[in-house]
Amino acid sequence: MSLRVGQGLDVHAFTDGDHVMLCGVRVPHDRGLEAHSDGDVAIHALCDAMLGAAALGDIGQHFPPGDDEWQNAEGSVLLANVRDLLSEQAWQLVNLDLTIVCESPRIGPHVAVMRETIAQVLGTNVSSVSVKATTTEKMGFCGRSEGISALAIVLIQGTG
Repeated sequence: MSLRVGQGLDVHAFTDGDHVMLCGVRVPHDRGLEAHSDGDVAIHALCDAMLGAAALGDIGQHFPPGDDEWQNAEGSVLLANVRDLLSEQAWQLVNLDLTIVCESPRIGPHVAVMRETIAQVLGTNVSSVSVKATTTEKMGFCGRSEGISALAIVLIQGTG
């Protein structure tokens, strides 16, 4: 049995809109996120963490931003593809920890459904999925409310 850790980071700027997608959940907001897909920074960071742990490249290699196939793709679809890629290599998730960084929208009220959504896509127990949020005390890109970033870390196990 082999254990590996992976980490991921994603950032998207705000644009016009009425919601943001975070962890596969539509969160009402007065702006949207600029992206080729649905802009789900949390799932994008999680995909990169999983791919990195398995040494399978990064999200841009598997879902190129210029590829029409992934235009407006839901983050949960990308995550399911990454889940399948890891499974094909005999890797499985042990646990994950996601941190969403933004001044708004408020994440706390949505955490339970975010955890459940990710657990369902990954076919794991919700107790293996951590989602939390923080601000940057109004400093930097996120602090100025110019966008949202997310950081993810995962532990996978397998025979790889």
